[in-house]
Amino acid sequence: MDVIVIETPQLGDRSYLVHDGRVGLVIDAQRDIDRVEAVAVEAGITVTHVAETHMHNDYLTGGLIYAQKYHAAYLVNAEDKVPFERTPIADGETVTVGELAVKAIATPGHTHNHLSFVVEHGDEQAVFSGGSVLYGSVGRTDLLGDEHTIGLTHDQYASARRLAEEAGAAAALYPTHGFGSFCSSGPATGAAGSTLGDQFTANHVYTDQDEAHFVSELIANLTAYPSYYVHMGPGNEAGPGEADLTVPESLDPEELRARLDAGEWVVDLRNRVAYASEHLKGSVSFEYRNGNSFTTYLGWLFPYGKKLTLVGSRDDVENAIRDLSRIGIESPDASLGQDPAQIAPEAPVSSYPRVGWEGMLENRPAGEAILDVRRADEYKASRIEGAVNIPLHELLSRLDELPSGRLWVHCGSGYRSGIAASLLDRAGYDVVQVDGAFERAAGAGLPIEA
Repeated sequence: MDVIVIETPQLGDRSYLVHDGRVGLVIDAQRDIDRVEAVAVEAGITVTHVAETHMHNDYLTGGLIYAQKYHAAYLVNAEDKVPFERTPIADGETVTVGELAVKAIATPGHTHNHLSFVVEHGDEQAVFSGGSVLYGSVGRTDLLGDEHTIGLTHDQYASARRLAEEAGAAAALYPTHGFGSFCSSGPATGAAGSTLGDQFTANHVYTDQDEAHFVSELIANLTAYPSYYVHMGPGNEAGPGEADLTVPESLDPEELRARLDAGEWVVDLRNRVAYASEHLKGSVSFEYRNGNSFTTYLGWLFPYGKKLTLVGSRDDVENAIRDLSRIGIESPDASLGQDPAQIAPEAPVSSYPRVGWEGMLENRPAGEAILDVRRADEYKASRIEGAVNIPLHELLSRLDELPSGRLWVHCGSGYRSGIAASLLDRAGYDVVQVDGAFERAAGAGLPIEA
């Protein structure tokens, strides 16, 4: 048995191609299936089956598209009511994929109809656990609403034990979530690999022998998750179409300026340093930076259904289109280039100061507000004395709560404060972006309280 890992670090997820050297099974394919096609060709494998562990909350699947394109059996939980053709599979059923035996195991918790797959090839075993058992944690249990959370958390605890009964300790463990995904419920380790047995001593779902304690602790530590998640389940259940990854023709300057004047979402993909120095007035900054964090935060803040225009280099725009297709933001327009004066000549520009921690300490007048845009749990753990906390994902709906006067905006690394500063600048606020790692604030002399 060979397992090929297909990473999607932009969302903190993994897809898998498991095969016997001749035929294979794809598990939890992302929507941009060309990556799966490439690894299958490189390995010389014919994919005969495609499987879903669950109707994902954090991305649109490419499983249906791939299965239809290559006439593969599409294994979806028989309990999921979907309008498209699939091969229903139920708890305990086994299918043969070449020399591989693939057994479906009901592992509710992350969702009600969640499945894991135990794959055997001779003496080898592998567990594809989706959003059930992760490396160091489990998938979060609150995505279906508060009324389901307690029951799903109990289910998650039981499902981990069911997997331990179905597979041996030496079985390789391959979760879909837990590599930075907000689908993780707790301290996922981000390890490169693990066996199921490793988790028996390293994962709180196994080490906590008190189920009631596990449930209460997990729920107490759940944090905010991206708002775009609500669109993913329905999108997957309806059956996503193939993504259009085409880079559009660049908008002419007059059209771009009209969109800026109309208050549309025009997203600048350049690094936050260049953006702060000079940008088209009315645009907002979502630094692409290889995609990490970009998809999550743009998806979290962007109003689905509105028109989106991307501004940046061709490479960044091309990569951003791919990333956004995974969360259902379709076919954005683009204005290619990195110099505002060339992209939209005569359009008004704006800028704002950007400083580090020392710069804030030295230049901030007493009484000017510090705005912390980290999540509430981060703020609760440790914060600058006197800072006001409005998490980035709540900022646009809470502008009326902002203190008056100039705002010194910070986060945990500088990425979110760059987004927040651009949104505030767009809304007419006097803003300074504090660009630095929060862990260095105390060393720079900022008073920290916990």
